[in-house]
Amino acid sequence: MKDIDVIAVLQDPVRRRLYEYVAAQGREVGRNEAAEAAGVARTLAAHHLDRLTEAGLLESGSRRLTGRSGPGAGRPAKVYTRARVERSVSLPARDYRTAAELLAEAAEEAGLDAGLCVAARRRGESLRGAAAPCGDLAEAMELLAARGYEPHLEAGGEGEDGQGDREAVVRMRNCPFHVVAERFPPLVCGMNLALLEGLIGTDGPVRTRMDARPGECCVVVEASKNNEH
Repeated sequence: MKDIDVIAVLQDPVRRRLYEYVAAQGREVGRNEAAEAAGVARTLAAHHLDRLTEAGLLESGSRRLTGRSGPGAGRPAKVYTRARVERSVSLPARDYRTAAELLAEAAEEAGLDAGLCVAARRRGESLRGAAAPCGDLAEAMELLAARGYEPHLEAGGEGEDGQGDREAVVRMRNCPFHVVAERFPPLVCGMNLALLEGLIGTDGPVRTRMDARPGECCVVVEASKNNEH
């Protein structure tokens, strides 16, 4: 199925609500949960979820939602997650991905990492304009969401030393540069960090840092230790 046909599958409003809900969770979602979130009957939700799977927008599997195993644990239920395949449509046809990969390859071979980061930080500052650095994590999440990073707040917990509490951080389920970052991770992840430093600010109440996790953006946002009281 061509990308334009895949994207057309989302034209149905119920189907689109279901897709957006599953995509936003960052985990497996069962039919009952998806149906309730979309405000439709389970049978209708199942039909649309399977249609999204057939189109390659979702991936499906099965597991016991009770968390139990063995006799009496119930039958496995069908669950869905967002597919990792990227879809795009350009009319007329354009191929910016190849250009980006060629430029990244040339920059890496020439050792232009530092210069790229300077340019990325400058671009982030330009995008922020005259606005002050982000005042809190909520403001940072708004900025990140507007640029397609799909931020979500991860609650704090026990620190690595087993003492004290780890502060909450903002993680991002999507990397807008995912395809190029997979081929040139140090170069592109460094560029991404510099871009977000410029966008969010480095001398305000929040800061950015690298903390790579499989399937997510390599950058996280947290309260700046320099601004703790």
